Amino acid sequence: MPRILIAECKQEVSTFNPVLSGYEDFTIRHGQEILNYHRCVRSEVGGALSVFDATAGVELVPTCSAHFITSGGTLADAAFARIAGELLASIKAAPPVDGIYFSLHGAMATESESDPEGYLLAETRKIVGEHVPIVISLDLHGILTDRMLEHSDAAVAFHTYPHVDFFGTGERSAKLLLRILAGEVKPVTAKVTVPALVRGDELITETGSIRHAVNAAKAIEQSPGGLSAAMMWGNPFTDVPALASNSFVVTDNDPARAEREALRIANLFWEHHQKMQVPLTRLADAARITKENTSGTVVLVDAADATSSGASGDSNAVLRALLDAGYQGTALIPIVDPDAVAAAFTAGIGNAVKTTVGGALDHGRFTPLAIEGKVRMLSDGWFHSETTRELWQAGKTAVVQVGGFTLFLTSRAVSLYDRALFLAHGHDPKHFGAVVVKSPHCEPHMFKTWAARYVDVDAPGSTSANLRSLGHTKCARPMFPLDAKVDFVPTAKLFRRAR
Repeated sequence: MPRILIAECKQEVSTFNPVLSGYEDFTIRHGQEILNYHRCVRSEVGGALSVFDATAGVELVPTCSAHFITSGGTLADAAFARIAGELLASIKAAPPVDGIYFSLHGAMATESESDPEGYLLAETRKIVGEHVPIVISLDLHGILTDRMLEHSDAAVAFHTYPHVDFFGTGERSAKLLLRILAGEVKPVTAKVTVPALVRGDELITETGSIRHAVNAAKAIEQSPGGLSAAMMWGNPFTDVPALASNSFVVTDNDPARAEREALRIANLFWEHHQKMQVPLTRLADAARITKENTSGTVVLVDAADATSSGASGDSNAVLRALLDAGYQGTALIPIVDPDAVAAAFTAGIGNAVKTTVGGALDHGRFTPLAIEGKVRMLSDGWFHSETTRELWQAGKTAVVQVGGFTLFLTSRAVSLYDRALFLAHGHDPKHFGAVVVKSPHCEPHMFKTWAARYVDVDAPGSTSANLRSLGHTKCARPMFPLDAKVDFVPTAKLFRRAR
């Protein structure tokens, strides 16, 4: 009867966001609460639980889950100390276990720790010893460090972007852990680091050139002796020493194949890497396109302020550009601004409100914009994700009408990679002349397949696809596209845990 420990610690940060993340930016769950929650959502842990629950004799030991409410700025050291302390204490208090499933993201960073996931795994090893197998799941935007692989037996990562395989990744992780526990397989991992930071439509795994590397990884997993494989292109907004893209392959006790296949995936990625950048449209031109559009909806992609990538969410740059252009149509625009929300709550539904919006957090990039409008709706900001049905929290939220502009003002950043914020407050983006989408990519049916125009805007922000504008100082150099000449000398590194 295998006893399996469940742990989770996930956050994606932009170190270019000046606002530190804190303990309050996480949802913390303990024990049975973890199982109760994840059995009802399509998360990685939910997928893993579906496998464990269907396997006779498995005993689950849920410990601690720290899940970010949304991505944000660098995590404050004090907050990480508290989160790590609670998580590691719960693992230490658990009974002896046979295996561990650890759900991670891979793109955390604190003020002083550039590899929090590696730290947690190293500390977990100290508690449970070297003989207990650990399988980790990762976002393909994670930064795969040597320390993470040194202290785990196998990694499993997403294969899709936009991400639709949260649940499936958890299932794959659980199945692999059970095979390790049964003595069926002995994992060995090879990793290849690629000096490239990439963005853009070529990373859409259904249609982009990234599919060549991703499909190769999926084929390896489906082959005899192939246990796990992925192409991870990291998060270019988490500027840490290990920032890069990485391929990895886990085989059943076949180091030569792991090395060979990891190199093949990396080369498939590098073959197409120069195309993996975003053609951006100047703010003024984006506003002009919107103004000239006569039918349908113009989707203005402000990925520079993508809250799901770690931005602050308080950009008013697109709103300013539309006003400056004299746009007279309708638009949906989300902005994080707790003071503006407070002013709307004070005014009340149906009443006029005079306040400023934007520039509430990232003061170096955005300046507050004075507005006068009418409060149309107020809410507590709790709603379910359209993608996974997970419960999201935007804090107190106000819908304020300013002429043709419908502003969604939230007290805190919330993921915007689907339409949930709009739909939960009764607004369908299809009914507006323009909508600002603060996410680099959403599933196509969310916006792209029905948009009259789909415009990637070159706006300021801490998650701008104009990567040279951000000012990386910690990642290895030279690095594409930060440097003019970047050579790639493929080298595989092996990881195997002795038992």
